[in-house]
Amino acid sequence: MQKDTSPLTITQIATMGVLGAILLVGQLAMSPLPNIEPVTTLIIIYTLTYKKKAFFSIYVFVLLEGLIFGFGIWWVSYLYIWSLLALLVLALYKLDSALLWAVVSGAFGLLFGALCAIPYLVSGGAGAAFAYWTAGIPYDVLHCGGNFVLTLVLYKPLLRLLKKLSSGTPASPL
Repeated sequence: MQKDTSPLTITQIATMGVLGAILLVGQLAMSPLPNIEPVTTLIIIYTLTYKKKAFFSIYVFVLLEGLIFGFGIWWVSYLYIWSLLALLVLALYKLDSALLWAVVSGAFGLLFGALCAIPYLVSGGAGAAFAYWTAGIPYDVLHCGGNFVLTLVLYKPLLRLLKKLSSGTPASPL
């Protein structure tokens, strides 16, 4: 992987802001469905396209989440959970398989509740973390299935579109 240590341009800053807002809008648009959201799929695609610069869009999203829903203990987990996903994508970025990314996305959804339980472990102990995690297992299963299907279906067209948009090439219709 090539190291990109160049500073963000004004265009890239604006792009990361828009991509972060798209994460929020996508999540809110699908909020009537329990734990089914496009955030995981989009973070995978953003990271494959923009590499480390995708972290800027992730933190725009996390900040917007806090501004809208409040900065509770749940918000602390968002500071690291989405970054862990991006780090995993960076580690596997050479792999270009919709099925592989669907499996990664599904596994991430299944583990989401356990990852979210870490702040509860620190603040309330093992019992609080275990209670938090186990209460959410049915939602983690839905999260897993939703992530898997969304990534399997949207991976190739969205990756192709974002790569064209990021290169300045006019995007063809999907």
